[in-house]
Amino acid sequence: MQLFIGNQNYSSWSLRAWLIFSQYNLEVEVTKLKLFTKGFYNVLEDITPTAKVPTLVDSNVTVWDSLAILEYVNEQYLQGQAWPNNAAERAKARAIAAEMHSGFFDLRNELPMNIRARRKVELSDGALKDIARIDAIWSEQAEQFPQGWLFGEWSIVDAMYAPVALRFKTYGIELSEDAKAYQQKVLASTSLQQWLEEASKETDIVEEDEAGEAF
Repeated sequence: MQLFIGNQNYSSWSLRAWLIFSQYNLEVEVTKLKLFTKGFYNVLEDITPTAKVPTLVDSNVTVWDSLAILEYVNEQYLQGQAWPNNAAERAKARAIAAEMHSGFFDLRNELPMNIRARRKVELSDGALKDIARIDAIWSEQAEQFPQGWLFGEWSIVDAMYAPVALRFKTYGIELSEDAKAYQQKVLASTSLQQWLEEASKETDIVEEDEAGEAF
């Protein structure tokens, strides 16, 4: 398998797809491309119809969406173990993952992932509402699975929210006690630490994702 990703400092969707390979020690060749460059589009234009990352190529199969990549890898290589076993919990996990996949636009627009930075921004009411909803999700799951991942064992839903944990650190977002504990679990995980180490070696600046002011 070959996984095409963008700059690790900035590409939140790349992180989501990459995490499942790291968490389950699956072999994959990772090709990192510099976002918004001519070379980025030249490489991807013959591989994926969207010319976006992440994109997974597995023999004659090409998958070009983060959640679709996670689902594909789960089905083809993990016998479904990257979702909760219980049907009710699995349905809830999918619903929570879908919230991230298709929503939280204000948060994503105002707080772009920028791992190396510490920034301050003025948040809109919409972004504050998004933050409150995510805090509520993390806190509710922490009540059921103390000290665990959102559904006890690591699952796709944790991949979907991992970049948010990084965003909250970058912008100094205050969280409730339970949500903060989950954030710290994500940030301390072996997979995230590997990603952070690789991101720290990058020097490229993507101006579009340099929101707010440094502090």
